[in-house]
Amino acid sequence: MNPVSNPYMPGSGQSPPVMAGRDALRERVQIGLARLRTGRSAKSVLMVGLRGVGKTVLLEQMRSDAKREGAGTLCIENPEQCSLPALLAPQLRTVLLRLSGVQAARETALCALTALAVFTQALEGPLKNRLMDLDFDTEAAGLAGLGQMEGGPATLLERTGLAARQAQCAVVLFIDEFQCIAPTQLASLIVVMHRCAQARTPIMVVGAGLPQLRSRVGHAKAYAERLFDYPVISPLSGVDAALAIAQAAAQEGVAFEAAGVDLMVERTGGYPFFLQAWASQAWNMAIASPISLADVKRAWAPTLVALDEGFFRVFFDRLTPAEKRYLRAMAELGPGTHRSGEIADGLGRRVQAVAPLRKGLICKGVIWSPGHGDTAFTVPFFDEFMQRIMPSVGSGWGI
Repeated sequence: MNPVSNPYMPGSGQSPPVMAGRDALRERVQIGLARLRTGRSAKSVLMVGLRGVGKTVLLEQMRSDAKREGAGTLCIENPEQCSLPALLAPQLRTVLLRLSGVQAARETALCALTALAVFTQALEGPLKNRLMDLDFDTEAAGLAGLGQMEGGPATLLERTGLAARQAQCAVVLFIDEFQCIAPTQLASLIVVMHRCAQARTPIMVVGAGLPQLRSRVGHAKAYAERLFDYPVISPLSGVDAALAIAQAAAQEGVAFEAAGVDLMVERTGGYPFFLQAWASQAWNMAIASPISLADVKRAWAPTLVALDEGFFRVFFDRLTPAEKRYLRAMAELGPGTHRSGEIADGLGRRVQAVAPLRKGLICKGVIWSPGHGDTAFTVPFFDEFMQRIMPSVGSGWGI
């Protein structure tokens, strides 16, 4: 098959040609935006799920949907160890410039742009350490006397939302890897969103993150549970997974043998990233349509090499030797959730002795805790990767 016309997109965050199984959630966000534009309330959405399940792709698709509906969009892809305001500032400027072109919102938007200019300068100056959350003190920034900005703390996001209301549109803040936001900035963001919800300001957050996201948000502010919905992004069903493979090929005039599709769906568990990676290799190895079961089987070895080097190693190379040993002991127990005591037993150590390792791995986003004392991988099939790269027993996904 011609590799130039290969329709599969196994890269991080790249939208596949067929977005299967996600229509209901996309519609849910679109309805929320429509409600905001008409002055009604709508909850923000924080999607949670394991890595490789397609959260980033879905987030980008929702962003495209929102832009098509005329919403102002802000996008933060990785807030880890970054200042959230510094990431937001240039995008807020773009949105505010657009809103300033609407006569009804012009005054508010220009006022917010003035505040944003001073705010951006402050991030580079002596106020940098004071302006790491989202609250903006007009007196500290020298903005007292600027019309509606006068008289105590204001929030740039709030001012942007007010301008959007005057322009009869909505603003959406898209944040990937939401669990990486620093605690103080997360608390400030929740406060701002709470005030916006109370005032029915048309601004919404749509975020995506690992399963521990919900508890992190709840710990940041007690009332956060009422501000957000937390839909779980699961692997694709068998039908949707098969559709994602077969329909993408059909758009190029190519077919798959049903048995080959069934094998890929079964062995990948319906995780979109792994489906795309395997289907891409099968396409490149096939001589002609239909792509056969034999082609799919033959493509497995290069798929595994590509996944090991381009996906799993990204997480593995961030680990210390002690963390690698911890995960290897965890992998020995197989897939699923395991008690921390079982993992410690596999290392021949006490639970208390390895607790710092577990905490560090949770912070790195490699494992999470589904319940007290429970531990599971955030990366599907990472147990099999650990057994391959640190050989002991088992042969991984052998076909």
